[in-house]
Amino acid sequence: MRTRTSWVWWVRALVCAGLLSLSPLSRARADELNVAVAANFLGTLQRLAPLFEKATGHKLLPSPGSSGQIYAQIQRGAPYDVFLSADSERPAQLEAEGLAVKGSRFTYAIGRLVLWSPKPGVVDAQGEVLKKRELGFVSLADPKTAPYGAAAEQALTGLKLLAPLRAANKLVYGESIAQAQQFVSSGHAQLGFVALSQITDEQGQLMGSHWLVPEALYKRLDQDAVVLSASTKQALAQQFLKWLRTDAKAVALVRASGYALPK
Repeated sequence: MRTRTSWVWWVRALVCAGLLSLSPLSRARADELNVAVAANFLGTLQRLAPLFEKATGHKLLPSPGSSGQIYAQIQRGAPYDVFLSADSERPAQLEAEGLAVKGSRFTYAIGRLVLWSPKPGVVDAQGEVLKKRELGFVSLADPKTAPYGAAAEQALTGLKLLAPLRAANKLVYGESIAQAQQFVSSGHAQLGFVALSQITDEQGQLMGSHWLVPEALYKRLDQDAVVLSASTKQALAQQFLKWLRTDAKAVALVRASGYALPK
């Protein structure tokens, strides 16, 4: 008959060999969180997901789109747990409508708008390329549903270029900022207004050529997060938002992706 000491030793040996887990209950509690995310933050969220899973055991399932499209989906009952918007207005509206949990809303990132080309040397550091007669198509997101699209139009208005570019049929609109970037990447547009995060790789290097649009030309892009009232996983959703706001690795990754954070 094995003694208790030898039995404990045997179990430990199996654990060390990877043949037995001492925490089946912790695996059983692992859950998935449905996160509706503005298209500009998708790449960053995809890099955050494995960090969150490693820290908590829970998975993030991103559903990207423009903030306006996601807002409409939530109003129609889409089964999301968390909304990471590209603005502060829509999360506030959801809170006022009773569709978001009061007190859960906070600014998780502050975005920056850039004029971008995947080709080096095309976009100059002052954005003067927008004034060239031979300018091709310029893409931007739909300003009605995408905050970065609205910011792009505000910047062009401030530069007194919106009306001339419209009159010359130079502007092409994507459903989201992801599609606006796709237009440029595919060659359907020469330049595009996108988020700084979209042209920042995992090493923090910027791709192609770009002009960082002065922040004075557009309304600050405060991006707010909120827990949704219809979620059946509100405790986990709150845990994720707290982690996003306070975890040192998460905060560093958001900054490295091209975002500022509120002071």
